[in-house]
Amino acid sequence: MIQTFSILVENQPGVLTRVAGLFGRRGFNIQSLAVGVTQDPTLSRMTVVVDGDDRVLEQVKKQLDKLVNVLKVSVLEGPEAISRELALVRVYAPPSQRAAIQQLADIFRARIVDVARRSLVVEVTGDQDKVAAMMSLLAEFGIIEVVRTGRIAMARGGRQVGGKAMCNAQSKGGTHDGEGLLRRGRGSRAPAGVQGGCLGVREPRERAGAKPEG
Repeated sequence: MIQTFSILVENQPGVLTRVAGLFGRRGFNIQSLAVGVTQDPTLSRMTVVVDGDDRVLEQVKKQLDKLVNVLKVSVLEGPEAISRELALVRVYAPPSQRAAIQQLADIFRARIVDVARRSLVVEVTGDQDKVAAMMSLLAEFGIIEVVRTGRIAMARGGRQVGGKAMCNAQSKGGTHDGEGLLRRGRGSRAPAGVQGGCLGVREPRERAGAKPEG
């Protein structure tokens, strides 16, 4: 069984090493891992795709929840999630085959991003099935090289992993968003921008010289 975890972490040195090290020590099989900064520069989001049975996947979530600097762990799956992957595929393309490759790219809404004397680089973006189908057809021409980003994912609709939606209610030790508890991790402090238990919403500073009401 394959499951996608969205992990909100503090954007600090060593956080990625700790998360990856947990998977290595526990023998969890990572299919892909992508990480990038969020709209708040003090926070990063990691998308980790893990293969395992129900017991393994439950252990993954429990162990991630224990890590310092990990603020929230969510599972994104099924129709409630949007997932995408980007692949760059260098394919053998003599002049006689270029029209066919271009036609195939148009069908998949892919792009030719580099042209060389005997090859083309095709950029394809989509879910895992679309990328796999495109690569299967390009293999008939001869694939020279492939680079893939791995899966990134986001919840559909109004559900958020972090942000203003996490300010709806507060609970001891974190902020409750109706689906999970925002933890600050043992021994870690709330990052900049997390004020009053509200993640991603900065409280306005008082104006200089402003007089108190009443």
